[in-house]
Amino acid sequence: MNRERVLNNIDLLEEDSSCTPQLPGGLADADGLEWARQQKQARIGRATGSKHITNQGALKILRKNATTSIQLDTDQRFPKLTFADFVKEKFVPEHVAFKKKAGRMHYAAMLKHIITPDEVERAFQINGVCSTSKLQADSDWPYLNNLPLHEVHPDNLQRLILAAVNQGYSIQTVVHIRNVIGAIFTHAKKTDYYAGDNPARLVKLPERTRRSMPTLTLNQVRDVFGLMRYPEREMMLIAILTGMNVTEICGLRWKCVNLTGAGSGDDGDAIPPISIAIKNQLYRGECAEVRECRIRNLAIPELLLPILLRLRARPNYIGPDDFVLVSRSGTPVNPINITARRLRPIANELQIPWLSWSLLRKAHNSLQAEFGTEFEYLLAKMVHSDSKERFGGDHPGN
Repeated sequence: MNRERVLNNIDLLEEDSSCTPQLPGGLADADGLEWARQQKQARIGRATGSKHITNQGALKILRKNATTSIQLDTDQRFPKLTFADFVKEKFVPEHVAFKKKAGRMHYAAMLKHIITPDEVERAFQINGVCSTSKLQADSDWPYLNNLPLHEVHPDNLQRLILAAVNQGYSIQTVVHIRNVIGAIFTHAKKTDYYAGDNPARLVKLPERTRRSMPTLTLNQVRDVFGLMRYPEREMMLIAILTGMNVTEICGLRWKCVNLTGAGSGDDGDAIPPISIAIKNQLYRGECAEVRECRIRNLAIPELLLPILLRLRARPNYIGPDDFVLVSRSGTPVNPINITARRLRPIANELQIPWLSWSLLRKAHNSLQAEFGTEFEYLLAKMVHSDSKERFGGDHPGN
């Protein structure tokens, strides 16, 4: 039993005109037991007279004494352990290192807003975790590096959050930063390196403002498509025609694609004729299974079938475990690289700053609502107007 439970179970006893805590029964924890016995001998205040202390006031004083006592014990055990030291010596090897690659990369990216990037690099290199962020240290940033872990207060965290907001970080990024700090203190409490409430829970976040998602016009879709080549052109059409997200498109393997008129098997599961089985995704360079709620079979639209057949006709990288969209070396295409090297330059040239894979995926619904079934005809006309050299003729192997 710890001191917090002692506080929750303790009663006050008026004795000899003084107010003293009464020891609860059933104590088993040595620390809680010894502390309660010490408090039992303490005189909290007068129980009678004009300056008497109420039961509620006595409990408040006792709780303050408990918090102070716990903090003093923590100071004595870990007087020199800084926030950065705890991240490097405890949090990364005992918590982050057991995450999947995407999780490790996420923590590495967020931690560089909490402690200096060079400290993050040292912590992750020591523990063999990949970190690729190029963020540089900011001399004006309120890093938590050298603060003793047990002296970090909500005010320190609030300044960090305010700095991120003023820097223009998205609300979601700010939430991620706060959540990583919360995970650090949760692990510190779990490993007995921190006592008291998790300070991250007391941090106030800016209010979310919901912005309406812009939509692409048919002319914009046509202009974007005209500037694309392999593989972003195929990625765009698959997204528009099937609703698959970019991680599912890049993680699609040939064993999950049935281009025949008969059912086929994938690891014992039948794939219907002319269908795609969505089972995997490529996220932050790691191929993994999609969540169970995202597993599904999609019928291949008529317009998409010849595109997949052209890709299947290439001389290389068409084995069951090969990816449908590959680089020249046969590796899966990287959606982050494609976004940076291909999609953003197209967006800049066409002055569509909000162009994204998510927006392209949703273009089908928005344009179909505007044009009805005629949109399928307009899209087909746009696709077939491209020559074979431009469409399907520049993928690896050709």
